[in-house]
Amino acid sequence: MLKIGFSKPEPANTGTLVVAVLDDRRLTPAAQALDKKTGGVVTRAMSTSRFKGRKEETLEILAVKGIPVARIMLLGFGKPEQLDALRLQGIGGALVAALNRSGEAVGHLQIETLTGAPLAAPDMAAHIAYGARLRAYRFDKYRTREKEEQKPSLKALNLLVTDVAAARKSFAPLDRVADAIYLARDIISEPPNVIYPESLAERCKRLTAFGIKVEVLDEKQMAKLGMGALLGVAQGSVKAPRMVVMRWDGAPRAKDKRPIAFCGKGVTFDTGGISIKPAAGMEDMKWDMAGAGAVIGVMQALAARRAKVNAVGVVGLVENMPDGNAQRPSDIVKSMSGRTIEVLNTDAEGRLVLADVCWYTQDRFKPKAMIDLATLTGAIIVALGHEYAGVFSNNDDLSSRLIAAGATTGEQLWRFPLGEAFDRDIDSDAADVKNIGSNRAAGSIIGAQFIHRFVNDVPWAHLDIAGVAWSKKDSAITPKGATAFGVRLLDRLVAAHYEEE
Repeated sequence: MLKIGFSKPEPANTGTLVVAVLDDRRLTPAAQALDKKTGGVVTRAMSTSRFKGRKEETLEILAVKGIPVARIMLLGFGKPEQLDALRLQGIGGALVAALNRSGEAVGHLQIETLTGAPLAAPDMAAHIAYGARLRAYRFDKYRTREKEEQKPSLKALNLLVTDVAAARKSFAPLDRVADAIYLARDIISEPPNVIYPESLAERCKRLTAFGIKVEVLDEKQMAKLGMGALLGVAQGSVKAPRMVVMRWDGAPRAKDKRPIAFCGKGVTFDTGGISIKPAAGMEDMKWDMAGAGAVIGVMQALAARRAKVNAVGVVGLVENMPDGNAQRPSDIVKSMSGRTIEVLNTDAEGRLVLADVCWYTQDRFKPKAMIDLATLTGAIIVALGHEYAGVFSNNDDLSSRLIAAGATTGEQLWRFPLGEAFDRDIDSDAADVKNIGSNRAAGSIIGAQFIHRFVNDVPWAHLDIAGVAWSKKDSAITPKGATAFGVRLLDRLVAAHYEEE
């Protein structure tokens, strides 16, 4: 794991010395001092390259005479007035990637307060460190034959800042959130023979170390509660289903003790059941529990940073398999709400799980707001690609808060409509509701409209994260693989609107 430290500015004797350069090759004070010390090496290097100091640009200068470090790296900060938290995190991620490409083990970056920048140096350092941590994540526990040059080289990143105590204080809560993101990415990345309902429920129990109360409901307990929708999905698998309830009571003296609730779809592997998916790409369905992974992650984040909020996370964990006991298209099941559901497509299973999970959550906890996360539909990828998640809500304020939190954290949301016409399309001739619409139109909306029937009057939002739960390529702060989309977003939502003073 990358070690991140903060210390006062001092000459570096090993590794790579990194200095910030602003847009249009404007040198920061640290870069000016280095340029003077090296007899103009910095300015000469820029003049013979395409490096302009744009955000996340880098330029290496090797074996500079008169200084002991192996190389100097110029790091583009762009325009100082645009250096908000999100951009600084991206700069931190870009720095980690660049140092790893160079084969460097240790990097030193001096952070100074810049004229026009919205954040002071300690906060700038904290967000650069946060981005560095997020980009440094790697799921490699099953790689046994890697060559040394294939492994990340960077072991330590040292942020040089005058007010070390302030930087550490600013970084501490971000570091706890990064730990939670690592947890969620680990869970989502694990293969389905390692993560299945029972084993994931056991992992959730480790959250008690953070002060979270964890309850695990087994098949018999869920049957007693009448959770026929969730259990119907699970009946084709030899892996028994579980529902996990996680409670963080961080505001015990609050006047309004109602929690904010997070619900997660946890289909640990989805074959589609009898409505089986094509073989090509089915391996990706190990991350059909990414919604549950995000809920588990955000619960750890809130508890680890001691958030002053009452929060509950509920995840429905099932495996959707096509054996002789599997649910059949046209089966009718009875949900916990008492509504009957005609299952016309067994691959529209996530909404069945959430029907019981959301009903249970609103019925037991009476939350002030409830948000579910699910890799629910391929249709959301057709609509939004891999840049945004879809948000559907019965409450304008909640939706607006989520979208704002998404913009702040880079986990972006785009709102879709709900409406009576869509709701009529899931009326069933044989039961109270059917789990798909009459055709393929508005597939993501239909899925959300189905879940909406099981939330009562609670302010509710559904996040369809199918397009953003897993990335096929590296980005600034997210390496290829599981993204843990939703952890940063929901942590920010809570910090901005639901924590007690």
